[in-house]
Amino acid sequence: MKKILIIGGGAMGSAFSIPCLENNNKVTITEPYNKFFIKDLSSQKKFHSSLKLSLPKKLKFKNYTKNILNEKFDLIVIALNLSGIDFIGKELKNINLKTPVLILTKGLKYDKKKNKILTISELFKKKFNISSVSVLKGPCLAKELAKKKLTSVVVANKNIKSAKWIGKLISTKYYLVEFSKDVIGVEICSAIKNIYSMIIGAGNDLNTSSGLFQKSLIEMKYLVKYFRGENSTILGLSGVGDLYVSAAGGRNSKMGSYLGKGFTFKSAKKKFMPKDTVEGEQLAKEIAPFIFKKIDKKRIPLMIGLMRALLNNKKFKLIN
Repeated sequence: MKKILIIGGGAMGSAFSIPCLENNNKVTITEPYNKFFIKDLSSQKKFHSSLKLSLPKKLKFKNYTKNILNEKFDLIVIALNLSGIDFIGKELKNINLKTPVLILTKGLKYDKKKNKILTISELFKKKFNISSVSVLKGPCLAKELAKKKLTSVVVANKNIKSAKWIGKLISTKYYLVEFSKDVIGVEICSAIKNIYSMIIGAGNDLNTSSGLFQKSLIEMKYLVKYFRGENSTILGLSGVGDLYVSAAGGRNSKMGSYLGKGFTFKSAKKKFMPKDTVEGEQLAKEIAPFIFKKIDKKRIPLMIGLMRALLNNKKFKLIN
């Protein structure tokens, strides 16, 4: 039995608590930002408004304060969205954290001073001085995990023993964990698939979307190689697996369908998805300065086309 702290009470962080609890771990969850999730998690029934179900009674909720980080935990799980990463990273740096960290957040950060793309694990290690960092990625919809649907994910760490130690804490009959040393490839795939699932969604027809899926994989393969990830990762859970589930049923794909019908991003967001976070749009704007300066645009025409549409709030035109 281990003590696990999950920072982030959204759908994924809350759903992730379920396999952790089933392995007889003591799990505490905290939420720094969202007042609605705080209300859900602190209630007696623990009914999560996003997951549409009640979380296990054994799940312990604590209001977020700096003091909670000083408590003794065996594993700290980061389940915040990309916008909260700098905040929690600085908080952990201030206490000189030695506890292993597992990152669920998908995304990349652009370092303007160094004109460099950083993965979240690189950010935690280089900027926040946290030595033991693993990442968990793969095709996992929070609502399905919460209902204990068969789910497969990958934990990546260059130290495979550390990854397997985490795997023992979280694996169940329905939550299957694979392992990888290719941290950079796993993180790049899991981030950029949000952009490509928007592009695939814009197809709006099976024939068109299937072609876009294939072309997206080609571009993803080029980008993974550029960032020195392994080609084999593209065919793994964080690559084609995550791209498939996102294109089939995620928010990015949903936004993409509106772009494919001729809406600009801002008009579609306002009319159809005012309360939804669209990670692909956030990531595209974050990394666009680097992509336009450093990457051969001819090798990634789909990504370039979508970025230009988003940055200029123009209609997205599919490239055949």
